[in-house]
Amino acid sequence: MSVLDNWQQWKDFLGDRLSQAESEGMSKGVVNDLAYQIGDYLAAQVDPKNEQERILADLWSVANEDEQHAIANMMVKLVKG
Repeated sequence: MSVLDNWQQWKDFLGDRLSQAESEGMSKGVVNDLAYQIGDYLAAQVDPKNEQERILADLWSVANEDEQHAIANMMVKLVKG
């Protein structure tokens, strides 16, 4: 089963990667930029596997770049939980 198949597993995976990045000294700005790049990649290359990912993909598709950065920043906050 892919980590993308289950929303909670996806959030846990992102949270783990975020913790790893922070422990290696990445700044908040770099983390947020990476979150944006990952979001952009997922929106363009990966078919959503559940309702939550579908909603994020739909929001991403109608957002301008500033709004996409805001979505990415909110995902960082969500997984820091």
